[in-house]
Amino acid sequence: MEKEVLVVGAGLGGLTTALRLAKKGYDVEIIEKNNQAGGRLNQIKKDGFTFDTGPSFFSMSYEFKEFAKDCGIELPFEFIELDPLYTVNFSDSPKTYTLYKDIDKLAAEFAEKEPDFKEKMLKYLGKSGALYNDTVDIVIKSNFDSVLQYLITLMKVNPVHLPVLLKTFWQQVEQHFDSKEAQQIISLIAFFLGRTPFDTSAVYTLLSHIEFRHDGYYNVKGGMYKIVEGLVDELKKAGVKINYGVEITGFKQKDGKITKLIDQTGKVWTASAYVINADAAVFRGRVLNKRKYRESKLRKMKWTMGYLTFYIGVKGKLPQVNHHNYFLGSNYKDYALKVLKQPDTLEKPYYYVNMLSKHNDDCAPEGCESLFFVCPVPNMLYKKNWDDKDKIVDSIISDFSKRIGQDITGSIISKTIYTPVEWEKYFNLYMGSGLGLSHHMMQIGAFRPANKDEDYNNVFYVGASTVPGAGLPMAVISSKLTAERVKNHFNE
Repeated sequence: MEKEVLVVGAGLGGLTTALRLAKKGYDVEIIEKNNQAGGRLNQIKKDGFTFDTGPSFFSMSYEFKEFAKDCGIELPFEFIELDPLYTVNFSDSPKTYTLYKDIDKLAAEFAEKEPDFKEKMLKYLGKSGALYNDTVDIVIKSNFDSVLQYLITLMKVNPVHLPVLLKTFWQQVEQHFDSKEAQQIISLIAFFLGRTPFDTSAVYTLLSHIEFRHDGYYNVKGGMYKIVEGLVDELKKAGVKINYGVEITGFKQKDGKITKLIDQTGKVWTASAYVINADAAVFRGRVLNKRKYRESKLRKMKWTMGYLTFYIGVKGKLPQVNHHNYFLGSNYKDYALKVLKQPDTLEKPYYYVNMLSKHNDDCAPEGCESLFFVCPVPNMLYKKNWDDKDKIVDSIISDFSKRIGQDITGSIISKTIYTPVEWEKYFNLYMGSGLGLSHHMMQIGAFRPANKDEDYNNVFYVGASTVPGAGLPMAVISSKLTAERVKNHFNE
């Protein structure tokens, strides 16, 4: 059997899977809907400014290092550990909390609100660290061929963690900290999974261990898109061609195999095996026409929230703004409980601001700043019309100006807005859900859409909505699991 693999989608999962396979001697080709690689890990260049469109930092750097080692290459981008990690500001307080990995520095930030913070944090991190160590290899980094196999694997996990399965992220944090400031800041990481601390399982408190103790966060020198550019260069060296402007809309099958994929122009693409880096549930439903993933079924699945993102170039410097910043209102719990479904919660948003130009001078014209805002919002299942996007963006910019003590409204010389409408249009994200399927307990592990197709034995999946889940390091792990599936297929 010829080892020809066609990768559909040039997101991080597709790029890393393609390179893993190419380095093992497979004949790999990539097709991509858009005119540049990266998927959500993308870039906007406009009016002399450079903006990261999606992820603005990453964790679990060791997964990237392991990937490079597996491929026999040097990592094709430079990254720098964040210290401090980020800052958090509350609308009802002039204090800005600076989050450090150093436990004593971190405790000093909470001295007034949580005097015994260090003791509490060490206890909390001890539990999240044990949870991480007892699950990461046997659960997160494993392929499962059945629900039974997955459940048997879960039974191998230390039973001391069983109570965590019955709690939410918020309940676990609330059990350890008393002040609203500590509770809200420690639980912020749940938003990284595309949901809120109130509907995310306490299992994911293991992320706190990664955040504060294990590996922390990293910037990429020159911006996050350098990851994509570096991988594309490595793929070229490995002889992998990327075809842009190609969207798969149909297929042909025979004897339990996909024999060809058909694009929007009617062109036929063939290979011995296919790796799909489009959303694993949506592609099954809308392209492969599987009843289990038809529209009525897709709507009933639990999806992540939408994201309102906007990218502004500002004339003038903002020395008081850090590289990574979170701005919270005074209604955290009420906002979080409603943000997924109720559009009117946008009046008092939680939002994140990344200032890429803080440490990357070439990402903005001289004397200017490059700002990227992210605000969690309902996806298009709950808010279809985004004609009010400018009004919402203006209100956030106004709030930001008050928080930093400098009105930037009249200094904006570049503005680009992505609502869930754009996120769905550009990246085929179901109803504009920013991170695909949520990490609900019945949508993780073997309950998540598998990375091996259930009907066609030469079709595989990689990315956020298959195993192990959303996030840049998860995409890299996903590529390893998928590459293993492909290799096993050719060895059968």
